Amino acid sequence: GRFLLLAALIAAYLSAGATVFSALESPSEAAAQLRWNRTLHNFSRIFNISLPELRAFLRSYEAAMAAGIRVDALRPRWDFPGAFYFVGTVVSTIGFGMTTPATVAGKVFLIVYGLFGCAGTILFFNLFLERIISLLAFIMKACHERQLRRSGLLPPNFRRGSAMAGVGSLIGWKPSVYHVMLILGIFAVTLSCCASAMYTFVEGWNYIDSLYYCFVTFSTIGFGDLVSSQNAVYQNQGLYRFGNFIFILMGVCCIYSLFNVISIMIKQLLNWVLKKFECRCCPKCHKSSARLGRRNAITPGARLRRHKISMDADGQYDSDTEGRRLSGEMISMRELMASNKVSLAILQKQLSETANGYPRNVCINTRQNGFSAGVGALAIMNNRLAETSDRR
Repeated sequence: GRFLLLAALIAAYLSAGATVFSALESPSEAAAQLRWNRTLHNFSRIFNISLPELRAFLRSYEAAMAAGIRVDALRPRWDFPGAFYFVGTVVSTIGFGMTTPATVAGKVFLIVYGLFGCAGTILFFNLFLERIISLLAFIMKACHERQLRRSGLLPPNFRRGSAMAGVGSLIGWKPSVYHVMLILGIFAVTLSCCASAMYTFVEGWNYIDSLYYCFVTFSTIGFGDLVSSQNAVYQNQGLYRFGNFIFILMGVCCIYSLFNVISIMIKQLLNWVLKKFECRCCPKCHKSSARLGRRNAITPGARLRRHKISMDADGQYDSDTEGRRLSGEMISMRELMASNKVSLAILQKQLSETANGYPRNVCINTRQNGFSAGVGALAIMNNRLAETSDRR
């Protein structure tokens, strides 16, 4: 039910977006096409060149542009700085498209290089998300303790890690996922505004275009109509390229984290909609509702219910499903695709453990085998791989 509802909402969202963009951009496209046709006819008439010959020449020029050749060459495309910029857009999945391999060997190498590079970068983004959540939980925990001290609900001599008995204001407290989303959103807006100011000053773009470029780049959409650091010479060129690299790296990591947290909000909304429209008299709906309640820790208007986690002999647990004992089989593709990149249960548990100072329950064998807890689907796969590796 949730999958079909999400698919229907995405289809409606795409239709609405297509309608808006068609209404906004279609008149401008028609006007530009009219101006271009007028220019072609005038050029053909003045220089006595037939339109078919002129269009054939322009098609050759388009092919040259696709190969990276420009009338005014701004800078070499495949020197080491240009190639480094290219591989950065490959592994980050930005893919501007202003530079692409033209040789067969280059295309084959790109397939292999991108396969491992993109996988490693996604792992880096997941680890970044895990650590930024831990940092935010630590800061929010400190702010909460300070607020409790000011209100007199926390003893002045209380130290983190001491016995929690009798401190009812801190037991069960968890940082809100909504607060995490708000903090990440503020940081993303601040970072984009600072980067846009730099691009406006150095690249000569207007500020709206710079903001547009930041979102397209940081979200890894990568249209390629605006690309930074493409001129041959800049003032303070080394400093600008370093700043450009830092802004893109931090922006992509931050927006990736923000997208994952927003996906949790969407998941909660879907659960709420399904709960509102579930059929009370249909046993099948009741079964699906019960199954949905086990896999989702939070719904709007309800608190997270604490369940006892089934542990195996080594203390290893399944990070995506609580209350179920792990089996020895490898994770199935259906289960992997069904879990979100950042599941709500994992995020809330990480926030709770970090805020309350609880150590992670990671078995010794898991550490020795190199598997560690991750986020969402990555955590499920790591735990299953760790378990099956231990049993071999």
